[in-house]
Amino acid sequence: MITRIRIAVVVLASVLGITCLGASSDNSVKIIKISAKQFEYNPQEITLNKGVPVVLQLTTEDRLHGFNVPEMNLRADIVPGKVTELKVTPQTAGEFDFFCDIFCGNGHEGMNGKITVID
Repeated sequence: MITRIRIAVVVLASVLGITCLGASSDNSVKIIKISAKQFEYNPQEITLNKGVPVVLQLTTEDRLHGFNVPEMNLRADIVPGKVTELKVTPQTAGEFDFFCDIFCGNGHEGMNGKITVID
C-alpha cells in the first residue's frame, strides 16, 4: 500500500513539475551530508551556488548539537541517531559562518564552519 502511495506521489509530482527528494530524477536536489560531534563539523567548509537549491543533511552520533547560520536564517537541532534536513536556496553570494548553538562541553566555542556561496 505504501509503495503504491509513494509511486502515486512521484507520478503526480512529475506531472506537476515538482522535484521529490529521494525520487530518481536528473533534476533532483543536491544533498550535502554534514556530521557533527564534539567539537567539530565534517565538513567544516561548504561551497554552494547562488540560486541553486540544496538539502543539508545533518547527523550526530554523540549528543545533541545545534546548527546555526544567522546570516542565512538557518537553524536546526541535530539529534543523535536522527537525520535533520534543512532545505536552502542561497540568494546572496558571500561567506557565512555556522556554529553549534547548544552547549556541548569544553571546546564548544570552537565548533564552527563556513558556507561559501558563489555566483
